Amino acid sequence: MSEQREGARAVETVAGPVEEPGATLMHEHVFGLSPEILWNWPDIPEGWDLERRAREAADKLTELKGHGIDTIVDLTVIGLGRYVPAVQRVAELTEVNIVAATGLYTYDALPPYFGNRGPGSLFGGPDRLAEFFVRDITEGIGDTGVRAGILKCASDHLGMTKGCERVFRAVAEAHRATGVPISTHSHSASGGGLDQQKLLASEGVDLGRVVIGHAGDSTDLAYLEELVAGGSYLGMDRFGIDTISSFEDRVATVAAMCERGHAGRMVLSHDSYCFNDRFDHEVVRRRHPDYHLLHISRDVLPELRRRGVTEEQIHQMLVTNPRDVLTPCRPY
Repeated sequence: MSEQREGARAVETVAGPVEEPGATLMHEHVFGLSPEILWNWPDIPEGWDLERRAREAADKLTELKGHGIDTIVDLTVIGLGRYVPAVQRVAELTEVNIVAATGLYTYDALPPYFGNRGPGSLFGGPDRLAEFFVRDITEGIGDTGVRAGILKCASDHLGMTKGCERVFRAVAEAHRATGVPISTHSHSASGGGLDQQKLLASEGVDLGRVVIGHAGDSTDLAYLEELVAGGSYLGMDRFGIDTISSFEDRVATVAAMCERGHAGRMVLSHDSYCFNDRFDHEVVRRRHPDYHLLHISRDVLPELRRRGVTEEQIHQMLVTNPRDVLTPCRPY
C-alpha cells in the first residue's frame, strides 16, 4: 500500500482540495432529503428552504469547529437525498471542511433508473454505476464542480442482496480506477462487515482503503478483531444512537480496542444530520438526546480519557487515521 500512496493527492472537499483535514468526523450527513416528497408536498412541516437550512447547518458546523473538529465526511449519496448545491452553500458559510461522497445507498433493490439497466435487468445493457461514480470523482457532481472524495456502499440485515452486490462491485471498480477510499454501512449484528470485506477483496480492493461503517454497533470484540485482521478500519460512528448500542457499551468497546492496540484502525463519528426530513425531529430529540455533532467532543472523548485512552490514541482516531483514509492512493 505504501507504493500506492506515494505521491498521493490532497483530500478533495466541497470547497476544494486540502492538504491536512485535521480532526475529522468520518461518518456524518449535512442534509437528508426526500425529493419527491418535497416536490409534491412542499408545505410539509419539515419544509425546505435552501438558504434557511444552509445557514442552520453552517451554524451547527461552526459550533463544531469551536469544539476542535476541522472536517466532516458527508456520506450522503444517491438513495439518501444527496443535493450538493445546498452543501456548497453550507461550505461557503463555515470554515469546517466537508468531504462529499459518491455511491448508492440501498439494502436491496436498486432505483429503477439502474435496476432496469445493466446485466440481469429487465432491459439489459451496460452497467453504468461505476461510470457515474468515477465521473463524480474525476469531473465533479452534476454541474457543481465538487469532486467526491470518498465512495459509499451499504448492506444491512438482508445481507448481500443482488442489488447490494452490484453496488459493491461498481464501488470497487470506481475505487481502483481513482484511488478514492471506500466507506460502508454495515449490519454488525449479523457480522455483515465480513461479507463486505470478502466481496471487496474478491474485486481486488486493498481492504486497508476501506472503513467498515457502524462496526461500533457491536460489542463483540472477536468480530471487531476479525475485521481489523482483514485490514480495514472500524467505523465507531454511531455515538448518540443509544437504542442500538448504549453510550456505556460504545465507549467501553473503543477503550477495549485501544487497549488491544487497535487505535490505529478506528475512526469516530455520530452518523448525524444537520437537517433530515425523514425523521420527526421532536421524537428524535426525546429518544436520542445525544444524537448530535457535539456529542463526541463534549461527552465521548472525556469518557475515553477517563478509561485510560491516551491523547496519542485519540489523535490517531480523530486526525491520523482519517487523513490516511481520505488521502487518495494511486489507481491500481
